[in-house]
Amino acid sequence: MSMRAVLEVIALDVEDAVAAQAGGADRLELVTDMAADGLTPSARTVAGIRAAVDIPPRVMLRLADGFGAGGARGLDRLVGVVGELRAAGVEEFVLGFLDPRGGVDLAAVERVVGELDGCRWTFHRAIDRAADRDALRKRLDGLPGLDTYLTAGAASGVDDGLSTLIAEAARGGEPGYEQQIMVGGGLRLDHVPALLAEGIDAFHIGGAARPGGWDGPVSVAAVAEWRAVLDGAAVRQSAG
Repeated sequence: MSMRAVLEVIALDVEDAVAAQAGGADRLELVTDMAADGLTPSARTVAGIRAAVDIPPRVMLRLADGFGAGGARGLDRLVGVVGELRAAGVEEFVLGFLDPRGGVDLAAVERVVGELDGCRWTFHRAIDRAADRDALRKRLDGLPGLDTYLTAGAASGVDDGLSTLIAEAARGGEPGYEQQIMVGGGLRLDHVPALLAEGIDAFHIGGAARPGGWDGPVSVAAVAEWRAVLDGAAVRQSAG
């Protein structure tokens, strides 16, 4: 029996979340302010979405544009926000911080992860801006709850990152490479067959779920098309 590929959809509000679930999404990434590439939504928005759908939301932990943690004050604020979100019942998160040199800001990541209390989390596309992806993965190895890397393989998107994604998938199981690779960032349907063929089984869409652009809602039909392609390609994989 083949495992169903995971489809994660970015949701900004309840309407998005309901449409994503109806289209066949497995998981949501909850953010606000896509002009800043996605910041932490309010606990109230998150609670409303959790009440409206059954699929699990992963909530972005990011208070300002860029990949820095915002210094000591920014981190203190973020820790407070984590407390509010945990109190609102959130159990899955998305985060990632780099230092000014492009290395992982391990102190910031460890401080936030310490507040997550064992919750599962994704290290997001900050990895695509890292000076050394391999070094970043090895430094994060063993942190509690880290189960996914959201990555396009390159800062500019999947077109340029395909070979990196395939090379990293081939290292699955090595220290620093045990986590699921979730591909997102300029991902198109035509990338999917090659990625599935290499054993990559998680996909993340934002703009691709919104034919009307970021000002419009998630489209049930667009999500359903992705679901159908993922399921169809996965079935062909297991039959092959």
